[in-house]
Amino acid sequence: MNKTRALLTSLGIVFGVASVIAMLAIGEGAQAEILEQMKLLGTNNIIVKPIIEQEESTIETEEAEKKENKRFSPGLTLSDAYAIRRIIPHVEGVSPEIITETTFLRNGLKKTGKLIGVDTSFFHDKEFEVKEGHHFSDIHIRLHEPVCIIGHGVRTKFFSGDDPIGKKIKCGYEWLTVIGVLKERIILEKQLKNLGIRDYNLDIYTPVTTMLLKFTNRSFITEKSIRSANASFGNDDDDKNSNGENNFHQLDRMIIRVDNSDYISTIADITRRMLQRRHNDVVDFEIIVPELLLQQEQRTKTIFNFVLGAIASISLLVGGIGIMNIMLASVLERTKEIGIRRAIGARRADVVTQFLSEAVAISLTGGIVGIILGLSISYGIEKFADIKTIVTMSSILISFGVSFFVGISFGYVPAQRAAQHDPIEALRYE
Repeated sequence: MNKTRALLTSLGIVFGVASVIAMLAIGEGAQAEILEQMKLLGTNNIIVKPIIEQEESTIETEEAEKKENKRFSPGLTLSDAYAIRRIIPHVEGVSPEIITETTFLRNGLKKTGKLIGVDTSFFHDKEFEVKEGHHFSDIHIRLHEPVCIIGHGVRTKFFSGDDPIGKKIKCGYEWLTVIGVLKERIILEKQLKNLGIRDYNLDIYTPVTTMLLKFTNRSFITEKSIRSANASFGNDDDDKNSNGENNFHQLDRMIIRVDNSDYISTIADITRRMLQRRHNDVVDFEIIVPELLLQQEQRTKTIFNFVLGAIASISLLVGGIGIMNIMLASVLERTKEIGIRRAIGARRADVVTQFLSEAVAISLTGGIVGIILGLSISYGIEKFADIKTIVTMSSILISFGVSFFVGISFGYVPAQRAAQHDPIEALRYE
């Protein structure tokens, strides 16, 4: 009979259920994004990267070395990768990488891209499947063969309409023979930015030994010779970048793949100590454990989503209190009606059922409307805020169940109060 009042009463449930569904959807979306990031970075991986020192003036550097008695370090080298693979247990493989920016040339088409020196361990990850041709073999590595495997994007740009296998492409000053084409990897622009990874589809991969022999091997140049060259001929050396950094590391990165995630922290610590000894106690490298970073990020997001969910649940509590208030007011307004029903034979259970069913009806109606609103909010967040949301059936069932529970919990007290009325006094009530 009081539609407006019932509608206003159910608004607390509507917004509470909608908020809970939206918050759970954001949480599920965040969880899915973290799993995608782990997939991109590789599960059970440890990343070792060199620390490149900033270039200082010759006088300042020499004084600092004398003061600190600075030790010499060979930097991160290919022998470090082989030593880790050979000595440390539970290491499935170590993938060294040398990255250089160069130009790709074929049939008059010239593009700038990244040439990556890798070995056979790099393609162990199933995400680096070869769609055409084949992977590198140990023979390619040992004989420094001038071969390459190209990304899907390189194939599209340079070999459109042609079979690239067996064809040559010029990388810098060297011609490399294509022996394989990688399967396309779908990577979002946001993931490229957040994770700091490359677009693998635009890279060309060559054996790491070929890279060291034919392209760049920074370990052949000492720090002293670089400084002498800079002092004599200016700052045009290839091993000095635009940020004024001298890179004397043979490798740009190595990825250690562990066979069991339980050993990741231990192996990371062993790797750190082992490299420190090999580098004469010079810590010129950093060790990154993506899984631990992502787990920490996941924990942060879980806490954040829990807080948001708790805030959203307050709306359900407020909605339940609203239902209780309106049902208590309804009991007072309908006291005479209750007396008439009791006088003609209604039991207390019948009165309880009547008022409880009304409270549940208001709550469930609000729950259904809230579910629809929650789905709409989740869709709007993903579309306009560019935040991934996933609405699961469990979140809908939980929200619907909570609204039903709220109706029963907050409707029970008014229903009991209505049933406790004495029929004679209720009939006399004005």
